[in-house]
Amino acid sequence: MNGLAMEMSERENENNERMVMDNKVAARRRSNDLFDRVTINVSGLRFETQRRTLTRFPDTLLGDASRLQLYFDAQRNEYFFDRNRPCFDSILYYYQSGGRLIRPDSVSIDVFADEIRFFDLGEEAMEKFRAYEGFTKEQPEVLPENGHHRRIWLLFEHPASSPAAHAVAVVSISVIVISIVVFCIETLPGFHTNDDGMPREINETLSTEEARIAVFSSTLFALETACICWFLLEFIARLVSCPDKVLFFKDAMNVMDLAAILPYFVSVGLTLWASEDSAHHASALAITRVIRLVRVFRVFKLSRHSKGLQILGRTFRASVKELGLLMFFLFIGITIFSSAVYFAEVEKHGNVFSSIPASFWWAVVTMTTVGYGDMSPESVLGKLVGSLCALAGVLTISLPVPVIVANFSYFYHQGRLTAQEEEVFSYNIPERHDSQRTSLMAGSLTEFEAIEDVFGEERASGEPASKAYSNSHYSTACCAQNAGCDFTESRV
Repeated sequence: MNGLAMEMSERENENNERMVMDNKVAARRRSNDLFDRVTINVSGLRFETQRRTLTRFPDTLLGDASRLQLYFDAQRNEYFFDRNRPCFDSILYYYQSGGRLIRPDSVSIDVFADEIRFFDLGEEAMEKFRAYEGFTKEQPEVLPENGHHRRIWLLFEHPASSPAAHAVAVVSISVIVISIVVFCIETLPGFHTNDDGMPREINETLSTEEARIAVFSSTLFALETACICWFLLEFIARLVSCPDKVLFFKDAMNVMDLAAILPYFVSVGLTLWASEDSAHHASALAITRVIRLVRVFRVFKLSRHSKGLQILGRTFRASVKELGLLMFFLFIGITIFSSAVYFAEVEKHGNVFSSIPASFWWAVVTMTTVGYGDMSPESVLGKLVGSLCALAGVLTISLPVPVIVANFSYFYHQGRLTAQEEEVFSYNIPERHDSQRTSLMAGSLTEFEAIEDVFGEERASGEPASKAYSNSHYSTACCAQNAGCDFTESRV
């Protein structure tokens, strides 16, 4: 009886031990399912992560188990990549963060872009990286459907499209420069004109009709007319051939082109309309002054052909809030210091600060550190106010300047995007990756499964594991070479 009891007790203990072991194995399996670690060796630097982290992006190289198997080192139970080590920190963080891609400062843009293509993170990741680096991808322009309209549009709108378009751009720039030069020459003493556009000596010696004939036959008027004819031809050609008339007139460049043409016809009409009647003559002069001032904006037509002016315009457009904040700060400072200097100098004999509005000019030139010297305080208290005004002006102007400079740097950096840099950000997988992917889909996995069977047979036959690994490793390298991809042997 005692022997039977002892035997039953031993069996019970064995059963208990077996249950404990089974529980431990089950717990270990559950743990492995939850925390299935993957070791990735990148040029000697090991990284550890969970497999479920990599499978967040199954279409990538690390998330696709079949493609990742090409880089498996069975001897060390890890995946080996002969790639850039600093880059892989960011590549792995892309999986861990769920899609955030940040380039290390020590890695150049082209090297990091090549790593994105190698690990096949996808076009979306490349676009995120492109936007993070400040290179926004421009939307393709809509061209006219009509063949003749498309040729005319490219001729006048895209100088790089053909040699003829380049020649048209050169002519356009030359005409703009000639128009600006004519506008400036008209103000020289030898070409001085009255507000109605007629030379002073002509107005003094000739009648109105004779003066008009003299103006229309002058060399400067002929040059101006030739320039306007070119501007009008260019504007009509682009208007007729543009793909969208509404968007055409919404473009600020086209509005400037129209503003450069209209003053000429208004000025000619006013010159013909001007008469001896004093009331009509005064009205014509008032309108002509404004029209002649508008002509100076022709200089902005150069922005169509100048990247620098376009960058400057984008900077101002992006810095509207900062410029408005600067004006608001200046307005507060001008109000405070003009009032302070007025009351500080109010009892001074010969005071130039006769009122607070009269002190605005002094506050403006002092806060902007120009200081013409036409108005200056003389009392000790007034000089103290002037010193504080100058210091406050320097601080006020310097506050929004870094933001404006940053916007300019951003657009300047973006404007330097060349065709070579476009190629850097293009997501064209190298041909060896395509052949690798094709070979895997065609059944190369069967070859790897056969290699694993050989590896198992060699281990069952009693051969050393290292030798079995060597044979399998050699076969795997050959298979990878046949698949069109690189296979690098681990050297840690």
